[in-house]
Amino acid sequence: MSKGQLERNIGFLEAMTLGGGTMIGAGIFILPGIAAEGAGPASSVSFFIAGFVALLAALSLSELATGMPIAGGSYHYVNRALGGFFGSIVGWGMWTGLMFASAFYMIGFGQYLVEPIPFLDGRVFVVLLGLIGLSLIVGVNYYGTEESSQLQNVMIGAETVVVLAYVALGLFFIDPNNLEPFAPTGPSGIIATTGVVFVSFLGFEIIATVAGEVKDPSRNIPLTMILSVVLVTILYALVMIVTTGVLPYQAIGDSLVPVSDVAVVFAGAVGVVAIVAAAAIAAISSSNSSVLAAARVNFAMGRDDLMSEWLNVTHDRFGTPHRAIIATGAVTAVLIAAGLQVETIVALLAEVASFSFLVSYSLVHVALVVFRRADPEDYDPSFKIPDVLYPAVPVLGVVLTVVVISQMAPIIILLGLGIVGLGVGWYFVYVRDHAIDRGLIDEAITPTTDAYRVLVPVANPDTQQDLIRLAAATAHAHTDEGTPELVAVNVLQVADPDPQQNVAAERLEHQRDLLDGARDIAAEMDVQLRTVAMTGERVDETILEAIGDEEPDQVLLGWGGTLTRQGHVFGPNLDAVVEDAPCEVTLVTLHDDTIGNPVALAGPGPHSPVAARRAAEFASIDGTVPTLLNVQQPMGDDNTTASERGNGVIDDVAERAGLDPEDYEREVVVDDDIEAAILATADQFDTICVGLSERSAASRVMFGTIAERISQEATSNVGIVRGWNES
Repeated sequence: MSKGQLERNIGFLEAMTLGGGTMIGAGIFILPGIAAEGAGPASSVSFFIAGFVALLAALSLSELATGMPIAGGSYHYVNRALGGFFGSIVGWGMWTGLMFASAFYMIGFGQYLVEPIPFLDGRVFVVLLGLIGLSLIVGVNYYGTEESSQLQNVMIGAETVVVLAYVALGLFFIDPNNLEPFAPTGPSGIIATTGVVFVSFLGFEIIATVAGEVKDPSRNIPLTMILSVVLVTILYALVMIVTTGVLPYQAIGDSLVPVSDVAVVFAGAVGVVAIVAAAAIAAISSSNSSVLAAARVNFAMGRDDLMSEWLNVTHDRFGTPHRAIIATGAVTAVLIAAGLQVETIVALLAEVASFSFLVSYSLVHVALVVFRRADPEDYDPSFKIPDVLYPAVPVLGVVLTVVVISQMAPIIILLGLGIVGLGVGWYFVYVRDHAIDRGLIDEAITPTTDAYRVLVPVANPDTQQDLIRLAAATAHAHTDEGTPELVAVNVLQVADPDPQQNVAAERLEHQRDLLDGARDIAAEMDVQLRTVAMTGERVDETILEAIGDEEPDQVLLGWGGTLTRQGHVFGPNLDAVVEDAPCEVTLVTLHDDTIGNPVALAGPGPHSPVAARRAAEFASIDGTVPTLLNVQQPMGDDNTTASERGNGVIDDVAERAGLDPEDYEREVVVDDDIEAAILATADQFDTICVGLSERSAASRVMFGTIAERISQEATSNVGIVRGWNES
């Protein structure tokens, strides 16, 4: 297993138990009392509303997760769409929220075990048992995700059997009188309770967080996310109906073990023991899911430079993000130990986790809209929200999350804003100087235009600045056609271009760094630039695919200047582009940073006018005037006639290039050796532009003798130019 690459070993059942297990976990044994106190029997409606808000988020997350099935979940999607500022907010919110929730679960685990054993009573034993349970969870996660998932399956299976038995038996003991009045606190109480119980619906997010390890992600991710939310919502509603139907809601409102109090009514001591055991198991399973997901969040943040890269490493043997797991376990252990004195605060922070995730979900909905509008090349989700539901789902999702947050207790909102402030502060202290990803907002809000467009493949950070500078110069010459646009493309060559392939994180990082660098250069030059990240088995075919999609007027490529004679002319990545691109092509070999005074060879070739125009465009970089050069052999002893013929050729080339006489200088050389004269004269200029020869049946790309000698012998910068290819 290579650095930063996770194994796909989570199947449908494991994903269901990860998502559903966290939602069925400790919350189902604790929250019924709090919910009944807030809304009475109508608390079941609160769970339905919370489930609907979660379902909207699950739909948006499903589309994003199948488009980018790698570790990180909501954090990754928001960071990619909206940039490092919002990525830092969501990343810290998710990581801290999951760790606080995990600490809360493990303190609950200790409490459940201590409760029936009097001689173990005491906070020290509660914390000690919590730390022991956490150590077990961290160890299992360190050893392997598959082992962690198998443990999760066993625990979820056991607690689900107990909860289903509780519902099935309890339905026969419901007293209809206990359900009256159904909504004693009215609609406002129902909505307010929705904010309290939303913490129960964090589990489906965990499926997206471990998307990089899910088998068959295009099928399993949306199916398990949506199914787990729907089933758990129904289960929670049934639990609330049974709980408030068997005992009056006033009697369970203050109970810390409401489900146990109800179970004793119809199942006696055996029922209480079963509920206590299931609650302890639920605490373990919820904490396990939270540690698993939290470790993937800081693992992904390390990958994106929002935290130390030290965290973005997988274990050589186990293939797990072991450093991220250890870091998560260490902080969670501190929180558990803090629970010795501040149990109430830890419990409060567990509710704050729901605030953080609601903020994350609202930004996820926004990220989905940004991805739909920007439509980056590497985003091809196998699951998409149906057209009839888009954009209703993300818009309604944002509105409802804001409504739910607005109904939370002021102290929860205050603490939640504190975590948001932590993410903002971290951005300005650390992220801004490390991660430079600005997201896709510019691409999303910038309308597509028919103005002049230059496509620039970039692969080398040492040369991309000069390539973009030259491309910008050619684009600026066409401002009268509208605001010109540059499109920087990077191709990540992979053996299998399947979009579901889990490409190594460091390769994606290198690609992102290249394109981020291109955006920075464009910003410094004040030019409009879009970036496109692509993967493909062959570089030349992928570039041609990008040309087909973007329909540029010109493609400008860097070329090392070395001829290859083993079945290629310019190289395996360039020949097909030069041959087949249905637009102008410029191959640039840079020997010096200075473009200076360009010269164009004005000859009879079909591409000479394009070369002359390109020289004029390049000259605008340093404010110079290009020279059109023609070399003639003497006609007997009369050089005047040869010179006149050379000037005639230059006039013709300039006219076809659209250059006015004041736009260029001219130079005609009369010499017996045309090639030697061209080389000697052209080398006096800083940059040489020369057109390709016409095609030949003997060669896929006819370089041309003069162009070839210039490319190999000139010490100046060289631009090899080909005009439009309509074929």
